[in-house]
Amino acid sequence: MPNSKRKSRHRHKVGQETGRRELVSRSLQSAQHCMENQDFGTAYAHYLLVLNLAPELKNEVKETFQFALFKWAEELDSLARVKDLFACYEHALELFPNDEVICNSMGEHLFRMGFRDEAAAYFYKAVKLNPEFPDAKENFYRVANWVVERWHFIMLNDSNRNLLYQKAIQKAVHSGCRSVLDIGTGTGILSMFAKKAGASSVYACELSKTMYELACEVLTANGFSRQIKLLHMKSQDIEIAKHIPERVSLVITETVDSGLFGEGIVESLIHAWEYLLLPPKPMDCRGDSENYGKVIPAGATIWGMAVECKEIRRHHRVGIKEIAGVCLPETLFFHSPTYTSVVSDETLEPYTTEKLSRVPGGYKALTKHFQVLTINFNDLQELKNFAVRKPSKIHVPVIERGILDAIVVWFTLQLDDEYMLSTSPNDETCWEQAVYPVQGLLDYSVKCGDSVTMEASCQDCYLRLQKISFVTSEDGMDIERNVREKNSEAELCNALASLQTASTQERRWLECKLESTEIALLNNLSYHECFKAAIGKVLSSLSLSEQSLSMDVDSQNDEMNLGKGQKKTVTLDPLYVLDVSEGFSVLPAIAGKFGPVKTYSSVEKEQHQVALSLISEANRFPKETLEFWLNHLQDDSVVLQRPRSDKLWSIIILDVIETSGLIQQDVMEKAAISRCLLHSGGKIFPQYVKMFGMLVESNSLVLETAVQGTDHTLGFNIAPFINQFKVPFRVFLDLSTLPHMPLSKSVELLRVDLMTPYLNNPTREVKVAICKSGQVTGIPFWYHVYLDEEHVLDTSSELSHWKQAAVVLDKPIEVQAGDELVLSVQYHNSNISITVKQ
Repeated sequence: MPNSKRKSRHRHKVGQETGRRELVSRSLQSAQHCMENQDFGTAYAHYLLVLNLAPELKNEVKETFQFALFKWAEELDSLARVKDLFACYEHALELFPNDEVICNSMGEHLFRMGFRDEAAAYFYKAVKLNPEFPDAKENFYRVANWVVERWHFIMLNDSNRNLLYQKAIQKAVHSGCRSVLDIGTGTGILSMFAKKAGASSVYACELSKTMYELACEVLTANGFSRQIKLLHMKSQDIEIAKHIPERVSLVITETVDSGLFGEGIVESLIHAWEYLLLPPKPMDCRGDSENYGKVIPAGATIWGMAVECKEIRRHHRVGIKEIAGVCLPETLFFHSPTYTSVVSDETLEPYTTEKLSRVPGGYKALTKHFQVLTINFNDLQELKNFAVRKPSKIHVPVIERGILDAIVVWFTLQLDDEYMLSTSPNDETCWEQAVYPVQGLLDYSVKCGDSVTMEASCQDCYLRLQKISFVTSEDGMDIERNVREKNSEAELCNALASLQTASTQERRWLECKLESTEIALLNNLSYHECFKAAIGKVLSSLSLSEQSLSMDVDSQNDEMNLGKGQKKTVTLDPLYVLDVSEGFSVLPAIAGKFGPVKTYSSVEKEQHQVALSLISEANRFPKETLEFWLNHLQDDSVVLQRPRSDKLWSIIILDVIETSGLIQQDVMEKAAISRCLLHSGGKIFPQYVKMFGMLVESNSLVLETAVQGTDHTLGFNIAPFINQFKVPFRVFLDLSTLPHMPLSKSVELLRVDLMTPYLNNPTREVKVAICKSGQVTGIPFWYHVYLDEEHVLDTSSELSHWKQAAVVLDKPIEVQAGDELVLSVQYHNSNISITVKQ
C-alpha cells in the first residue's frame, strides 16, 4: 500500500511536469506570434508566464523579453498608463534584478516623468552592475547634476565655512543646548558636529531621497548611525512624539541660497519655532540654554551694490538694432527670465548667480555697498512679519559714472554673537553672489549725483528687488528714469492680429522672454555674420545652378516663340532652408534676405513665433517667407522631413554644441537623416567640428568637482560617498577666468564630420607635448565650428554664447617640461571620453 501511494505521487508529479512543459511551450509560441504581429503587451504577458514557470529559460529568452518589455512600456507611456508601466518594470526586475539594461530603461522613464531621485538610483545601480555601459553612464552623469548639485562639493571643500559652523555649534552645545535638530542635513556634517560636541540627542531631516540615502551612508561610516536619528522628510512635516520625542533646544540649518531666502529658510524656521523648538531664552536670563531654544544661524544682513558689467549686460539685454542685415523692430523688447514686470503665474527666481570675482571682463562698482535688510532668525514675530511686510524703498547715491547693469547681492550670516561668515565677492568663499540684472529702462547711463532706486521685499521665498531705476538731477530738478511702457506676454501673443493696421506710432512695446544664453546669442554679431556669409554662398550657388538649368531647358523654345526684342522672365521655385537650432534663432530671418527663399523655423513657444513674425514683417519679407515647422508636425521625431513631396532642403542648420560646452545628444543621428534630405549641392551647417584642448593645472577644477580627503571636512569621512556622484566633466566653464596654469599648448583632439561621416574616427590617440612642469589636473576643451572651409566659429571666443567644458582627472599626473602624454579620445553616441595613457 505505501508503495502504491509513492507511485501515485510520482505519476502526479510527472503529470505536473508534463503540463508545465506544454504550457511553457504554448506560451513561448504565443509570445513569438504576438511579437510578429507587434502585439507587445500580450507578448510581454506570455514571456512573464514562461519565466515564472521555467526560470531555467531566463538566458534563452532574455533579449526578446527585454524587447517586448521596452516596446510595451513605450505604448503604456504614450497612453499615460503610468502605474501599469512601472508595474511591468517591477515584475521584470523581480526576474532580472541585476540586469543593467532594464535598470537603465526604468531610470529613463522615471527621469522623463520628473522623478529625478528615483531615476538616479536606477542609473547608479546600472553603472555599478556594468561600469562600461555607456548609456547608463551618460544617464547617471546627466541626473547626478540634478540630485547632488555641484555646490555640495564646493561647500564641503570650504574649510573656513565648515570650521565656523563647527565652532558655533560646539559653543551652543557646551552652553547647554543638548537636543539638536538639523534641518536640510545634506551629507549630515552639521549633525556630526553637534554629536561630536556632546549633544545628547541629535535629529536630522532631509527631503531629497538621494541625499537622505547618502547621509545614511556617511553617518554609518563615521560611527553615528545609532547616535543621530535621520528622517526622510520635510521639517514642516515633523511632529513631536510621532517623529521626535520632544521639542529641541537648538535648530541648525544652512538652507540658504545665494539670495539667502531661496530654499525657504523663513517658512521652515517659523514652523520650527511654533512646533519643534523650545521657547527662546529671555533677554534677562543668565542661566544655561538647556530649557530654551535657539537657531544657528542667529540672523543675517543682506548687502547690495550697483555695478557695471559687460558680461551681465550681454546676457540680459539685447543691445543692438540690427543682426547681420536683419533689423529688429523698435517695438519688440527682449528680456531675460529675471525680469519681473511681466504678468505670470510662475514663481521664477528673480535673480541669477555669478562668482563676481571670476566674471569675464570684471565689473565696476557704481555705488558703495549698502544694506538691503536684516533678519533675526531667533525672533518668531519678526520672521512672521518679514514674510508679509510691504516692500521697503531704497535710494543709493552713485559714486562712479557708468552703465547700470545690475544690483549684486550677498549676505553675512551671523551664526551667533561671535562667529560670522560672509558671501561677499571680496572674500574667499564657496558662495556665488545673487545678481539682479537691470532691464526695461529707457537709459542706463548714470553719473555722480544720481541715485539708484529700488524696492526690496521677501515674496514667494525669494528676496525681490523690483522697480530698479535711478533718479538724475538736471537743472536742479530730480527726474526719474521710467521704464518703457510694455504689454504683458498675453498681449504679445495677440500682437499679430493688429500688425497690418497699427502704425508704428500707435504700437506699444511688446515683450518676449528669452533665456540668458539666447540673449547672449542675439548679441553675438560675429556668429550671425558668419552664418550670413555661409548661407549666402550656398543659396547663391544653388540659385545660379537652377537658373542656368532652367535657361538651358527653355532656351530653344524661348528663341522660337518670343518675338524680337522680347525678354522672358524666369520664375524660380524658392529654395528651402530648415533651422532646427535649439531655442530662439533669427537665422531663418537672415536666410530670408536671400530670396526667393522659404525658411522654416523650429521655435516652439508662441511668443517666440510672434517675435520672429514681427521681425519678418519689419524687414518687409513676403508673408510666405517664414513658416514654423513644428506647427505642421505631430511627432517631433520627424522634424527633419522634407518640406514637400517633390522638394528637398537646400540648407539644414543643426545645433552641434550645447551652451554648456558639450556636444549635443543625438546630433549624428540628425545629421544622418539630414544628408538624405538635402538638395544636390545643399549643405548641413555646420559641415564639421574640430575639438581642441590643452593640459592644465587647476586646483579650482579639482575642488569644484569632488570632495578632497578629510582635511576640508574636519576629519569626517564624507568624500567616498558624495564622490560617487561626481561627473568627469566640469561644464559651463569660462576658461578665460578659470584659475589655472597651462602645461601644454592647445591640440586638436577630435573631428566630427556631419557631411562626410566616413572621415570620423571614433577612437583617436593624441600626443601632447608638455611645455611647463606641474601637475595635470584637467583638460579643458572647446570647438571650432566649420560652417564651411572659410567660415568658422570659435566657442572659446570672448563674445561667444557658448561656454567651455573640461575633463577633470581622478588623480593629478606629475609632468616635466619636455615630457609627452598620450590622450585616448573616444566619441560614441555623441558622448566623449578623454583618458590619459601612461
